[in-house]
Amino acid sequence: MSLPDRVRSGSPYEPRYGFCRARRVGDRIEVAGTAPVPPPGLVVAPTPYAQLLRCADIALAAVRELGGDVEHVVRTRMFITSPDVADEVGRAHHEAFGAAEPVATMVVAQLLDPTWFVELEVEAVVVREA
Repeated sequence: MSLPDRVRSGSPYEPRYGFCRARRVGDRIEVAGTAPVPPPGLVVAPTPYAQLLRCADIALAAVRELGGDVEHVVRTRMFITSPDVADEVGRAHHEAFGAAEPVATMVVAQLLDPTWFVELEVEAVVVREA
């Protein structure tokens, strides 16, 4: 069975803004900025820690659908709303990605939704077996 080359997560922004959650090109998997959008019927997680874990769940689900896993993650970018949330976000990042030890960047930025504390990008490299 062949793997898809792109994944859609159901985010309302994907069709509106013309992007997909993740794409695989060769050995690389690129995951778009992933916000802590809750499952239908739920509300956005109330803490930066919980929001980063939600972002990681969404992003890693896309990585897995494209044939990778957490150990293939080589880079993350965290966009946070304030330096005050850095430690909580960093603690959650360690929980989600610490075993992979990806290179990581954290940038203070204004996000689309004022209830979000964090948004996450993920890059992975998966060498397909010959």
